[in-house]
Amino acid sequence: MLTVDEALLRDPLRLAAVERMRPVMNAVPVLVDAVAATAARLLTAPMALVSLVAEGKEYISGAYDPADSFSGQLERAVGRYVVGVDRCATSADVLNEPDQQLRQHLLAERYGVRAFLGVPLLDSDKHQVGCLTVLDVKTRQWSDEETSLLAELVTLLHPAVLAAVTPPADALDQGALLDSVQEAFLAVDPDGVVVSWNRAAQELLGFAADEVCGRHLDDSLLPDYDGVPIGAALARLFSAAPRRRVSRPVTVRHRDGHRLTAHASLSVLPAASGPLACVFLTDLSRQVAAEDAAERNDRFLMAVLDSLSPGVIACDDRGKIVLLNQALRNTQGLPATAPVPDDYAETAAVTLRHPDMAPMSWAQTPLMRALHGEHVRDSDLLIQAPGERLRTFATTAQPIVGRDGRRLGAVAVAHEVTAMRRAEQFRECHLAVARSLAAADTPQQAAPGVLHAVATTLRWPLAELWIVDEAGEALRSVGHWSAPGLDPGDLVGRTVVKGSGVTGRVWATGRPIWISDVADLAEVADLTPALPRAVIDGYRDLGIRTVLAVPVKDGDTTLGVLTCYADAVEQHEDLLIVLLDGVAAQVGMFVALCITAELNHQLDRAKDDFIALVGHEMRTPLTSIAANASMLGEDSDTFAPDHQQMLHAIQRNATAVQGIVNALLDLAGLDAGYLGLAADRIDLVEILAAAVAAAAPQATASGVRFSHELPAHLMLDGDAKRLRQVVDDLLSNAVKYSPNGGDVHIRVRIAGAMADLEISDSGIGIPENERHLMFKRFYRGSNVRHHGTPGSGLGLSLARAIVELHGGAITLTARRPSGTTVRVQLPLTAP
Repeated sequence: MLTVDEALLRDPLRLAAVERMRPVMNAVPVLVDAVAATAARLLTAPMALVSLVAEGKEYISGAYDPADSFSGQLERAVGRYVVGVDRCATSADVLNEPDQQLRQHLLAERYGVRAFLGVPLLDSDKHQVGCLTVLDVKTRQWSDEETSLLAELVTLLHPAVLAAVTPPADALDQGALLDSVQEAFLAVDPDGVVVSWNRAAQELLGFAADEVCGRHLDDSLLPDYDGVPIGAALARLFSAAPRRRVSRPVTVRHRDGHRLTAHASLSVLPAASGPLACVFLTDLSRQVAAEDAAERNDRFLMAVLDSLSPGVIACDDRGKIVLLNQALRNTQGLPATAPVPDDYAETAAVTLRHPDMAPMSWAQTPLMRALHGEHVRDSDLLIQAPGERLRTFATTAQPIVGRDGRRLGAVAVAHEVTAMRRAEQFRECHLAVARSLAAADTPQQAAPGVLHAVATTLRWPLAELWIVDEAGEALRSVGHWSAPGLDPGDLVGRTVVKGSGVTGRVWATGRPIWISDVADLAEVADLTPALPRAVIDGYRDLGIRTVLAVPVKDGDTTLGVLTCYADAVEQHEDLLIVLLDGVAAQVGMFVALCITAELNHQLDRAKDDFIALVGHEMRTPLTSIAANASMLGEDSDTFAPDHQQMLHAIQRNATAVQGIVNALLDLAGLDAGYLGLAADRIDLVEILAAAVAAAAPQATASGVRFSHELPAHLMLDGDAKRLRQVVDDLLSNAVKYSPNGGDVHIRVRIAGAMADLEISDSGIGIPENERHLMFKRFYRGSNVRHHGTPGSGLGLSLARAIVELHGGAITLTARRPSGTTVRVQLPLTAP
């Protein structure tokens, strides 16, 4: 762990040694820079510093910084952490050091330094006066070999060594030490004549020392110094006479003629023959080429990313956002080319939601989860900026890992699935609507549940349902739903005029209406004056932006209108119309069923009224007529023959009408449920025998012969009187519709838990296409009507009502070659 030896830093003997060392260092700045450059190159680090450490500050005596990151602004390095150690001080990652001052050090915050290795610099008396430090912009572990190498290099800065190797300034071209430096070096006099040239300069530029020394720079290198003529640039440099280096990018000519980009570190030193400009050159050609290639790749990558419809975002290993493509910028309203704002994370987090609409913190985003090593697949994330529509994104994210396994950052891709998710959510919405409709008897009862399901699925703040009244002349609101805290006021429940306003227009046309933005007067111009300005202002006061109204229909008939309101400008017009049309269709079917149920109720009331009319207004007069005719019949012997015939006609027809009235009353009573069964344990065979005996005279008169297959007994639960009615009607029909005589066969048997009765005749039969209509009231077959056979068409209707009340069934089939078979099935045990 790195610590600071405060006592050693304040040691007076050490501070005095620092002051003695400063002029020694200042006398050989070129050599100090060369040592820093050599240290950086040997340890493959981008930066190196030689510093003298006083009590409260550091003096930078030499530096290597080709990228010019420090820009001459650095005042304090990390020497205070090196002074006091036995051999070296290292940090693999300064951002993870316990020392807060080190974590917040200027080198880390401003220049991006993440790791450093430093060894102490000793004077002749073994005082630690400073240090040699190499710095890296990425985390790294320093090896023992690197530490040993740096410890050997720092010995070149020992005062005795510096004094021994410092030659006269005008003899620099003969300094063997400079030839051992790996950095290209040259010295130039004020006239621009080269006076010193080392071996590294020859390797870099191709010129031998004898080709450039003693000649003007323009005769060989042709340097381009920020576009300034070299003479003027040198004059300015010598005039300023900086003792510390000045950094500049330059281009110089190689011996083969091509231009070479280099970084020049310049300083002016005194010499016996006058001042000299000392220049270290670092080849930047590869760096420039790499930067150009990187820029091309970056531009190509951004062009590809900007052409994608999904949003793409990436961050570095510290979580700082380094990339936003155009789609994501558009989503969040950011300029196309502006840098990513420093407060992007804080600003973006305000708009983020989980699928349940709970706020999502920045740490919970897929990007940050990926930065911590998680692979995220299709995680839904909702974005809603103030005043904008809610959008859903399926997000995939993963960490970015280097070749060495080190996490470099993370990337996330967000694909908008708002329309897809809405379609999926509407499946649940349809089920919720169906449940609300199933639990309601009227549109008023169903409206709250239906509107809540629709509005919450859309995440819109307001919805209303109107239904046309029974007369079809007015549209009345049967319910509305509004988001908590929203007071729609007069916007809901108002009187709707057909053809006026959004709802009124849908009522009149039977077609949906979509207004994407009520604030756009041009868009609503075609609805004016159908959409009054007061209504538009009401929308705006509530924050309403998009309005969608769809008709509630049954077939081509408009039964109502479903209108929904959004507080943001919405898209997906076609999809939303289709989805709401589906809900409106459910409501339309429900309303139609309600109307049908009401009509059936009215018909039932009319039927009851009719039965009451028959019972009270017809039955009593008929009874009186029949009774008086019967009394007259007792004295009919005294009447003339023609009067006797008229009396018999009155009796016969009154009896027939009474039978029809009684059948109607029985049928209505059985259907309505106020005539029940007097069930008991009965013998069906006994009932059949009695019915056959009663029908025998009619059969004999018509030439019809009865035959039967009957068991001795067949016991079941039933109403003997009602079942006798059934058998009497069936036998009467069999005889009646066999006008030319024939056979009627009666068979009874047990089939499982049922009694199976069949009555077959050889009469005129029933047309096959009319057989299913025979049980309808008053219906008579076409062949019967054409033959003029009398009848009311009520017998089979009454028979089916009685059989079904017993839990049985009655069917008709054809008998070959002619006739009809009536099959009655009755349960042996009452249901």
